[in-house]
Amino acid sequence: MDKIKIGIIICDRYHSCAGGKCFRSLQNREGAFTLYKDKEVEIAAFTTCGGCPGGNIEYAPEEMKKNGVTQIHFATGFLVGYPPCPYMDHFEKFITEKYGMQVVFGTHPIPQKYYLTHEKLGTWNTEFFRESIKPTLSDENTRLRYD
Repeated sequence: MDKIKIGIIICDRYHSCAGGKCFRSLQNREGAFTLYKDKEVEIAAFTTCGGCPGGNIEYAPEEMKKNGVTQIHFATGFLVGYPPCPYMDHFEKFITEKYGMQVVFGTHPIPQKYYLTHEKLGTWNTEFFRESIKPTLSDENTRLRYD
């Protein structure tokens, strides 16, 4: 079985994040990492977007690709931050077009506290967000474990 190398890009608002939830969810194949349920996966890159409007998006994927990364995950923070990142659809189109890499929105399951808040606010009531959060929705018990 070939090893899949993934890169994770986090929102710069969370630049001091140590990645614990992302690493745990990959190990447990939870959230967006259920995509790799029966596959060997390595996190080969971890960086920030570079801050709004995502200056690092132009360059980081190129380096990741040189190091064997084939899938880029935008961390769950892009989806649950206040407000969620308004550039995600542009980032996906750019990376897919320029580098031919698959983009996945999300890493770890959405924590329940963020889920409840965004549901009340109606944050995810667009087609883009309804589709983007699907890999990280999980069930309530899993979401509670990521609070």
